Amino acid sequence: MVEHTAEQPWNRRRLRSNNEWLLLERLRTEGPASRAQLARDTGLSKPTVSAALAALEQAGLAREAGTVVPDRGRTALLYETDPTAGHVLGVDIGRAFLRLAVADLAGTVVARADVPNRGRSAAAVARTVVDAAHRLGTEAGLEPQDIVHAAVGTPGVFDQHTGRVRYAGNLPGWGRPGLFAGMREGLGTTLSVHNDANLAALGEYAFGVGAGSRLFVYVLIGTGLGMGIVADGELFRGSNGAAGEIGFLPLPSGPALAEAAVSGDAVVQAARGLGMPGPLDAKKVFEAARRGLPEALAAVRQEARSVAQVVAAVTAVIDPDLVVLGGGVGHSADLLLGTVEETLAQLTPLRPTIIPSALGEDAVLLGAITTAIRTARPLVFDRRTTEG
Repeated sequence: MVEHTAEQPWNRRRLRSNNEWLLLERLRTEGPASRAQLARDTGLSKPTVSAALAALEQAGLAREAGTVVPDRGRTALLYETDPTAGHVLGVDIGRAFLRLAVADLAGTVVARADVPNRGRSAAAVARTVVDAAHRLGTEAGLEPQDIVHAAVGTPGVFDQHTGRVRYAGNLPGWGRPGLFAGMREGLGTTLSVHNDANLAALGEYAFGVGAGSRLFVYVLIGTGLGMGIVADGELFRGSNGAAGEIGFLPLPSGPALAEAAVSGDAVVQAARGLGMPGPLDAKKVFEAARRGLPEALAAVRQEARSVAQVVAAVTAVIDPDLVVLGGGVGHSADLLLGTVEETLAQLTPLRPTIIPSALGEDAVLLGAITTAIRTARPLVFDRRTTEG
């Protein structure tokens, strides 16, 4: 009897916690609702719903959201989640810029900074991220403990076992040990590290043109080349987190690997080889192509043909219904699409829809925020209900 008595309080607490989480998720996914509507939707009794809502209000997880007058009966209070119960940090590590944003649990950005990446070492880049994050928290009026989780997007593949990034050749020293542990300590919160193309795909699914797609891929073409795969709203990472590392894909013509043929540097090299003068970067080549410069137009067509080869290979293996082109080169997808589709028709009978990203340079950052929120919601719930 003593053992049974000891178990009962834990069971009751666990049941209450499950009920509160059930209601909180219903409010998050479906929007504001009354007690009666929540009881109908969840199958919980009205007294149970009332008690759980009171607990959620007391914990700062839910709040009143106005009233509704049903067809019959009295005016009813509406309830919604309180997005200010916690905040997250999203970080996009790029060779040219470090992009950071603080958002609440609804994804509303409350502070944002785009910082030029002038770090001469990986440690300097990490310090810049930490310093910028602290400034953003202060700007948003938050205390350090208010940032529940930080998600960092980076080129390459993060190894959970070693805590190091592999295959980030465009960021020298970025794979050194202890780098992210130091960043985590400096931020003073939990931290997760993700491939930038994967985050861009999640961002496009949550906020852009990927919404509603059963299976789509986001091809990130910038300093390097990467791809994120989203199936039914979930990211596919592969057995070692390297799914989508299409920079290592051999191409039937040209350079041995796709990254050398499809990245922004490839556009510049092609333009120089075709006789385009002056200091160049991919942006200047695309701008010149818009003005009709023959050398630039030829370089862009060459890039488009290489992109089509990558899309053809990916389509044969994954069979996506949608291919989204993003990254620095992806910003000029309108100049690529005609040649990409024409070349793809010559290479394969498979015809996925190919469109440019709707999020532009913000795709990775928005994906980082989305990922951070997914991690933060249960953390905030556990913290606040335990404190309560």
